[in-house]
Amino acid sequence: MRRILALALCLSFLAVPAQGAAGQKYVALTFDDGPSGRYTRQLLDGLRERGVTATFLLCGYRIAQYPDITQRIVEEGHEIGFHGYSHKSMQGMSRRDIAQELSDTQALLPVGCHPVFFRPPGGCCSDAVRQVAEVRGLAILNWSVDPRDWATHDTAAIEKAVLGKIHDGDIVLLHDMSTSSVQAALDIVDALLEQGYEPVTAGELARLRGANLRAGKTYTKFPPA
Repeated sequence: MRRILALALCLSFLAVPAQGAAGQKYVALTFDDGPSGRYTRQLLDGLRERGVTATFLLCGYRIAQYPDITQRIVEEGHEIGFHGYSHKSMQGMSRRDIAQELSDTQALLPVGCHPVFFRPPGGCCSDAVRQVAEVRGLAILNWSVDPRDWATHDTAAIEKAVLGKIHDGDIVLLHDMSTSSVQAALDIVDALLEQGYEPVTAGELARLRGANLRAGKTYTKFPPA
């Protein structure tokens, strides 16, 4: 039953309307490097309380550690994307090694869940990365707002770095790897809701903006037309 539910949720991303409400502002919050145990659980609890979904770019080796959290991410309506298996830089990797990183990660995902986005560690977009993404039908998802939350434990500074730069259609890079990052993310969600933004997954944002995703192409935001 859980596998059927996971498949239904993965497929449900395809049913998002092509356009959002007139004048509505959207933003996609994305979380790299997880799942990470209690921090991801804390984040999922907070997102559920707020009725908000996000995109999680997961590492294969962490999925192997926390398959239950990966299952929960899908079951609660969030989007999963690839972040490699080992989190090693792909700058000098061969196409064969990059493809293996993706294949090893896909093998650990819930049945029926097939990501459409790939974010290589550090946002590396070498020719090999682009070529593998194109062959595998994946769009490369980078970002337009980066508060560098991994480099500080100052929650207020993380929040300021995002809220001071945010615009309609932005993709925000965050991590669910520390208490400060998770608390900042939830505070950011609260502030965005107060400002009239609707946080959505990256896939939802692309569809709401009528973007025709192309495999191998890099996307950093989906602004209004």
